[in-house]
Amino acid sequence: MEPVYRTVIGAARGLFAAQGLKIRINGLENVPRLGGAVMAINHTGYFDFTYAGLVGVEVGRLVRFMAKQSIWSNPVAGPLMTGMKHIPVDREAGTESFATALSALRRGEIVGVFPEATISRSFELKAFKSGAARLAQEAGVPLLPTTIWGSQRVWTKGQPKRMGRHGFPLLITVGAPITVGKDEDAAAVTERMKAVMQLQLDADQAAYPAWPDSEKHLLPARLGGTAPTIEEADELDRVDRANRVRSQRRRSG
Repeated sequence: MEPVYRTVIGAARGLFAAQGLKIRINGLENVPRLGGAVMAINHTGYFDFTYAGLVGVEVGRLVRFMAKQSIWSNPVAGPLMTGMKHIPVDREAGTESFATALSALRRGEIVGVFPEATISRSFELKAFKSGAARLAQEAGVPLLPTTIWGSQRVWTKGQPKRMGRHGFPLLITVGAPITVGKDEDAAAVTERMKAVMQLQLDADQAAYPAWPDSEKHLLPARLGGTAPTIEEADELDRVDRANRVRSQRRRSG
């Protein structure tokens, strides 16, 4: 295994053990032991890529994640992301990152993609981008619908980190590979994949232990929580994007 990736995996496992995380992975039999695949993952917390990466590690594979380019500017995270051969994504010009991911898939790699593009503040599935389906289609590899439930309890957008020992359950499910036909409509494939991921989430939410009252703000309104609705969360994201644009204009001006 690659030295940087091996070191990060060791550190992550140590952190998860110290936190007492009860991680349960279902569907490892669905992860191909050889060849390329696009792992499509829902996004509710900042550590989702580390949890999804465990899926690959458990079967002797390494997942190359597509992540926002700004992470590479961090003096610590940047070199680690490069060392693990993850793929930077410029949200304003994604052609280069798409080509890099496509090349990795054709070399037989597993590429991790978050189709929602950002953390869901509602903890429901946001609208999906079609990039994962298009990558799988062009590379001729399957989609792996992967869902994580419980990661928002550790660290999510707008909430403090909880890095100490807490013993949260964390459920990860990998569904059966989805084959993408050469002539299929990528938008239709994306909706089909999203429907599968919703069913997986529904099952894991039903199996999850009782959610503590003190954390109802981390639970979707649909499940009795007080998190923003999808519409409210979308508006918060819109305001964030507008603020980022204004900030960038001030810096460039």
